[in-house]
Amino acid sequence: MSSKPSFQRIRKRDGSLVAYDQGRIEKAIARALAVSGAADGEVSKKLAQQVAAVARERLPRKCPSVEQIQDIVEEVLIHGGYALAAKKYILYRQHRAQLRETKKLIGVEDELKLSVNAIRVLERRYLRRDEEGRIVETPMGMFRRVAAVVAKPELNYGSPSDASSWEEEFLRVMSSLEFIPNSPTLMNAGLPMGQLSACFVIPVEDSMPGIFRALTEMALIHQTGGGTGFSFSRLRPKGDIVGSTKGVASGPVSFMHIYDTATEVVKQGGRRRGANMGILRVDHPDILEFIASKTKEGFLRNFNISVAATDKFMRAFAADRHYSLVNPRTRKETTRLSARSVFDLIVMTAWKAGDPGMIFIDEINRRNPTPALGAIESTNPCGELPLLSYESCNLGSINLARMLKDGKMDWQKLRETVRAGVRFLDNVIDANRYIIPEIEKITLGNRKIGLGVMGFADMLFRLEIPYDSEEGLAMGRKVMRAVHEEAKAASAALAEERGVFPNWEKSRYAQRNVRLRNATVTTVAPTGTISIIANCSSGIEPVFALSFVRNIMEGARLLEVNPYFEEAARTRGFYSSQLMMEIARRGSLRGLRSVPGDASRLFVTAFDVSPAWHIRMQAAFQKCCDNSVSKTVNLPENATVDDVREAYLLAYRLKCKGVTIYRYGTRKQQVLQFAGAEVQVPEAAQPVSADSEYSGGCPYPQCVF
Repeated sequence: MSSKPSFQRIRKRDGSLVAYDQGRIEKAIARALAVSGAADGEVSKKLAQQVAAVARERLPRKCPSVEQIQDIVEEVLIHGGYALAAKKYILYRQHRAQLRETKKLIGVEDELKLSVNAIRVLERRYLRRDEEGRIVETPMGMFRRVAAVVAKPELNYGSPSDASSWEEEFLRVMSSLEFIPNSPTLMNAGLPMGQLSACFVIPVEDSMPGIFRALTEMALIHQTGGGTGFSFSRLRPKGDIVGSTKGVASGPVSFMHIYDTATEVVKQGGRRRGANMGILRVDHPDILEFIASKTKEGFLRNFNISVAATDKFMRAFAADRHYSLVNPRTRKETTRLSARSVFDLIVMTAWKAGDPGMIFIDEINRRNPTPALGAIESTNPCGELPLLSYESCNLGSINLARMLKDGKMDWQKLRETVRAGVRFLDNVIDANRYIIPEIEKITLGNRKIGLGVMGFADMLFRLEIPYDSEEGLAMGRKVMRAVHEEAKAASAALAEERGVFPNWEKSRYAQRNVRLRNATVTTVAPTGTISIIANCSSGIEPVFALSFVRNIMEGARLLEVNPYFEEAARTRGFYSSQLMMEIARRGSLRGLRSVPGDASRLFVTAFDVSPAWHIRMQAAFQKCCDNSVSKTVNLPENATVDDVREAYLLAYRLKCKGVTIYRYGTRKQQVLQFAGAEVQVPEAAQPVSADSEYSGGCPYPQCVF
């Protein structure tokens, strides 16, 4: 009997016809065998041939449906003596059916088989709607829309056939979830708004017109889905003289409150509230008020804040000396403070409230590629983009979990994806619609892009490398070096094809005769919602919880288990629904005797990783990154003030550009909640629960912007 079916195509659930792919049948059988503990490549191949033979005999002249083929797979597994594998396959089909029904309830047609989370996020924020608010776009349609817009600038440099080829390549890398651009690109490409960048820094000048101009520009940017960063260091301190009225100034924190209130009112593109970074130099006279500003719950809730620490301040701290506070209006010293007392206040307040973070402003400017254009004063909301005044940057991230082949890193695939990502992001600069002339001028002049990664923790799971290990650090350095070097090479190739960035002669690259298309090429972003779309871990963060319950719709809750942990648990035979719920109540494997020790060592969560390992991983990626690295040092609720202090000091010693900590429970507004149990968890305890847009990283909303 021939093992080839008489038909060549099968009918999908949406009615479309696709080629019969015996390889897919073989892979499905192999997965079922693997989770039942009977993995064998030859057996999978033999059973797939039997499925084809039965289908040929039973359906000789028909174009069968997917369901009919799957029914035959079940039958072949049962008759072949693989009852447990058949059971796993049946349960998998039931699970997929439930997911399809959930997606129908959400109201999104999904041809890419995305997760329910991804569909929910796309439905809320990204997919196009008609005038009545009805969704008129599928996820694939969204990617096609974006690819078409971003490929269009190719016509400025090449032929229509080149543009068509790159459009298909951009569509492929996005729809395969290998590369995803930042949210505004997905939201706005091809729409009248047309603003595609994620990150902006807006200057705040020391005058009423300057302060309120920046406020207006912030609102316009938030309306398009972008985030804004500000340095308030130019503003005169509280109580200082106001020349025009002879009154007294109210100081930076009071104006930050106005910006925060405006942000609360203006939602980003009507989809979410905006996010801001507020920065004040450590030598500003209002620094103590700034440090303590977020200790009041709800105050400046739409701001992350960071102290811009200078080398001079850090040296004064090390020597236990005082340092000068300087009025930015007069440039004169106002008083002197103990550097250790100020540093201790930063640490204590961060431990208590999750803010402020610190940026090391001198290290940032040592790495500024265009110092002739000015000093960098601020970053974007999550700290990964130090930018000049009015600069913007567009980001994209490579899903490292999809850069593996046969259990090993596929370095060639990674390089190819980097090249596509660099070209994509460079095209975005040309395709963009700039809402403020100053932003257009400097963005086109420097052409900064920020290519980064996500899914790093997932990749380590697949490679069986613990996150908090020397091997984990080495892999982080190796991956980021590969991304950075290939991105530079791709930018150099674009420079030959399209020319260097216009401000190149004013850059450090000109001094070394390194011709690049982009002043920066790499950034490690937190990824947030795009990691939900890609169904991977966020940025370079360890996973926050291996199992938790997500609130996906009103009244609907879904247990989520990290897929790599679930696969390992099933393959090794220690999986059970009871265990998954137990882990969901804890969020971690720590203290569970039913999980093998080597599995507990591999599948670590953010709370299992010590502060030093968090910082060391951030530093490993920073070594090969043009811009900066968004990384939250997630700490358990029982972390000490000393834990925070050591994290901040280690970040400075290892030449990180900034540092952010978040101690669990310091904010009432969290997108993920633990039950509060440590070791002994009663059966009635509630599981870890997460909002629909929790992306797997920091549980505080501002961290996942």
